[in-house]
Amino acid sequence: MKKNSNESLGPWLSMMVIIIGTFMSILSSSIINVALAKMMTVFGVSLDDIKWVMTSYTLTLGAIIPLTGYLQEIFGAKKVYTVALGMFTIGSALCGFAWSNSSMIVFRVFQAIGGGMMQPVGMAILYKVFPREKIGLAFGVYGIAAMAAPAIGPTLGGLIIEKLDWRLIFTVNIPIGIIGVILAIILLEDEPMKPFKSIDIIGFLSSTVGIVSILYVLGEGASIDWSDVKNPMLIALGSLSLILFIVNELTHPDPLLDLRVLKLFDFSISLIIVSVLTIALMGISYVLPLFLQNIRGYTAMETGIIMLPSALVMGALMPVSGRLFDKFGAKPIVIPGLIILAAASFELSKVINMNSSKEFIILVSCIRAIGLGIAMMPISTVGLNAVNKEMIPKATALNSTIRQIASSIGITLITVIIQSKTNYNYLKLAEQITNYNKVANDTIGTLTKLYMHGGLSQGTAKVSALTKLTTIIQGQATIDAMAYAIYVTGAIVIVAIVLTLLMSNEKKNLKKDKKGDFMQIQK
Repeated sequence: MKKNSNESLGPWLSMMVIIIGTFMSILSSSIINVALAKMMTVFGVSLDDIKWVMTSYTLTLGAIIPLTGYLQEIFGAKKVYTVALGMFTIGSALCGFAWSNSSMIVFRVFQAIGGGMMQPVGMAILYKVFPREKIGLAFGVYGIAAMAAPAIGPTLGGLIIEKLDWRLIFTVNIPIGIIGVILAIILLEDEPMKPFKSIDIIGFLSSTVGIVSILYVLGEGASIDWSDVKNPMLIALGSLSLILFIVNELTHPDPLLDLRVLKLFDFSISLIIVSVLTIALMGISYVLPLFLQNIRGYTAMETGIIMLPSALVMGALMPVSGRLFDKFGAKPIVIPGLIILAAASFELSKVINMNSSKEFIILVSCIRAIGLGIAMMPISTVGLNAVNKEMIPKATALNSTIRQIASSIGITLITVIIQSKTNYNYLKLAEQITNYNKVANDTIGTLTKLYMHGGLSQGTAKVSALTKLTTIIQGQATIDAMAYAIYVTGAIVIVAIVLTLLMSNEKKNLKKDKKGDFMQIQK
């Protein structure tokens, strides 16, 4: 009886270790946003300089994730995860004591090497310790950390910046990381080291150059300067490198990322759906704080508090959706969740205005979180369930790589939409300011009288009135563009619904055919 109890408890103890690392890694990516202004002042650098603190982290993640499958095969998941968690903790400590912007960038790279390895290796460990019939619940619990950390980051970061020392956003990881490393050593199941084998050098170099080049350009968002020859050259270099990577992986006897796994339909379609949902998720994560802070005037902490309830709702539903997935499969759970997500996204686009109450924004965000909480993890799980046990490390590395790229594409896409739509809206609204527009003339007249009562001459007052009206138009154009961007995320979710209908609802296993390729068989 005792043995059975230990066996049932063991996977959940491993889960605890994985959640610690995952939460710290993802939290570090979101919490730093609110500290950038403070670091600019402390280090005496410009916005372009401080952006490298974030960019260096993102680029390192993109470079290191594809390598995790190879490292697991040689050293075993426990050793890789423990070292990764240790590196992340040491990197956090170094960031907390950084004395300049350059030292902060170097330490962030070191931190990202550990952070990049933790998520795919953690997912692989979960697949190893949990039976397939319980993997949905396992990933649901795991999803609490993965989804809650980005929402908690701004709130916690805002609190630390306003009330405490800004360096705590890094040093707070030290005691948690030490505890996590100790627990990893004690609780995770060890594996014997395997003999070293030659690494796929061409695959590693081509993936690193391709991903880093493309993420570097995409990291500029809407401010990408295509007239700067550097950006088109990097996109071309990145694209050619990824083409070389694909050709190499399909022909190499022991590839870094075995792309043959993409022959599994459910795995491939799940990657596409997860990418679509990641783009939609990152869009909202970017637009809503921008609207609340820049348009409505809330502080970073107030914005975090507004967004916190939806994160809690999402986290609470993750295990529920996981358990339902284990019983009913993906489609009966995912499709209703995506419908809720799409409907709430369309409704949220109507809420982006100056008149909506804070409570109504929270309500719609929570309804949207219900859909996302139900849909996200089952989609990932059904894809990985199509992969056999031996291929899980490389499949999770591929999954994490695609997510990283999709999140960057999502932010870039949304910022480009907002910028272009703002310009379009401004021109359309400005066209209406003519001598024949009674509303415009009445508004200018009213503003002119107000400025004249304030002591300005008639000519100066009219110029000030026109300037004020231009500012109002620009603000409305921006609000309408943000609303449109959120509407687009709803349309993107509809694409995910269509793709989900193409998936099978059966749980799958794998076996190899005579040629060594992978094919699906039903349980």
